[in-house]
Amino acid sequence: MHKALNRLKYLLIASHFGPTVLVVTISFAVAQLVYSPFEALQVATAIFFGQLVVGWSNEVIDYPLDKAAGRLKKPLVSGVLKVDQLQKLIPVALILAAIVSLISPMALPGTAIHMLGILSATFYNLKLKATIFSPLPYIISFGGLPWAIYRGGGKTPPLWLYLALALFTTAFHFLNVLKDLQWDIEQGILGLPQRMGRNKSLVAAAMLAVTGAILLFLQL
Repeated sequence: MHKALNRLKYLLIASHFGPTVLVVTISFAVAQLVYSPFEALQVATAIFFGQLVVGWSNEVIDYPLDKAAGRLKKPLVSGVLKVDQLQKLIPVALILAAIVSLISPMALPGTAIHMLGILSATFYNLKLKATIFSPLPYIISFGGLPWAIYRGGGKTPPLWLYLALALFTTAFHFLNVLKDLQWDIEQGILGLPQRMGRNKSLVAAAMLAVTGAILLFLQL
């Protein structure tokens, strides 16, 4: 029992647990604008499985770079999880994300958008994070999240909602890379924030966050 719980803990860590909790919480809050609490929970569960796909694929793809950088806080680098374990679990999480999406209020239209969001985020992990287009998956995946939630109910999300989400999460992208900025540059991970540098990235993040906050304020 203890071993199983310990394994679960590291699987959650490998999913990038903090961002996963944040995205799932946002999904639940947005879904409650359209559906009942139980239906919103179904939506959040589908998004959770999608986040597992994104987080675990990131860990597998980045494993050689993480190992070279000596990032021992990473479960794969520390050896508490194995690459093949995550490789086997990723398709399981993807199937669960699709099934739960389909039986949730998102239905087929929302599921299609949800799958597009997972694809976009995975393509970021594979390629785009090392290019000038690194913010694009954040705009597509998180800007599309309200569409996935609303379209299942045959509704259209308000403009301010998906713009604010896209702005806030893109701001997070600029901030999130700063902690490993120098390592990324040395390892050839040259996304837009790395090319802009620390100071310009901070300014970009602030501008995006302030714009998102203004949009939210105008709707409260």
